[in-house]
Amino acid sequence: MNESMILLILAMGIVTYIPRVVPFLVFRGSVLPGFWQNVLKNVPYAILGALIVPAVFMTEGGFAFGAAGAAAAFAAAYLGWNVIFVVLCSILAVMGYGFFFG
Repeated sequence: MNESMILLILAMGIVTYIPRVVPFLVFRGSVLPGFWQNVLKNVPYAILGALIVPAVFMTEGGFAFGAAGAAAAFAAAYLGWNVIFVVLCSILAVMGYGFFFG
């Protein structure tokens, strides 16, 4: 790795870090209204849905694989599980479907 690659990686890290730290500095000590707290709590699940729904229809294993993973993910999200557990549940469902029906 040459020097320009290292500088490029550092620059990308700084550019990625800035938009993440600025809101913490600007809103330090502030409490958001309840409505905005609820909206922000649902953002990870909305992004997860935006990633899962198209993937259901473009899965190489067929629609059934995608549907099994999506059903497991939506069920886990409905139960209020953490996003990591929602993703893991979806992965395990697809693995199980592939093991028994693939």
